[in-house]
Amino acid sequence: MKERKTTIKRITKETDITMKLNIDGAGKSRISTGIGFLDHMLELFAFHGLFDLDIIAKGDLKVDMHHTNEDIGIVLGDAFKKALGDKTGIVRAGSFSWTMEDVVATVVVDISGRGFFTGIAGIKNLSINQEEGYTFEYANHFFESFAKRLGFDLSIKLESNNPDIHTNLEPVFKALGKALDLASQIDPRRKGVPSTKGIID
Repeated sequence: MKERKTTIKRITKETDITMKLNIDGAGKSRISTGIGFLDHMLELFAFHGLFDLDIIAKGDLKVDMHHTNEDIGIVLGDAFKKALGDKTGIVRAGSFSWTMEDVVATVVVDISGRGFFTGIAGIKNLSINQEEGYTFEYANHFFESFAKRLGFDLSIKLESNNPDIHTNLEPVFKALGKALDLASQIDPRRKGVPSTKGIID
């Protein structure tokens, strides 16, 4: 099987990001974004998805974390899209639920070529704290950027009454890693692209 790995470099006036991804890795990561909480979440994502992931990001954090957070989602999407190539043989869809304390996170993905994400469901009535300034709004921006650039349908649902953002987002990132690992696996029975159209953009 062709190696599914890539290196992406993206420089704007707001961020400078270098990312290395191996989809068929061992869950090893080296991540430095300047946003400690996001570093931890992405380490969990890579570990449980068995993706090798290196990220070095510099951004205008003196302003806020918006651009850095969003652009890391963009580059992660670009990296997965490039590494997956024409998507021949992939399973395409995957779902996984993960629990942590009194929280259950369910993540469903479909690598369809159509990027879609409307936000984490189940948090409207939660009064959530922040960690290092990181909020659910930042998480939603990250996931939206990731989904649109990779071109996958992403659904995230929380069953939670827990006010701690760490306890809510940790199972989300773990479940996302597992779901995306399942979706990106090669099915030996599949001889072409998993779409009746014969192509996934």
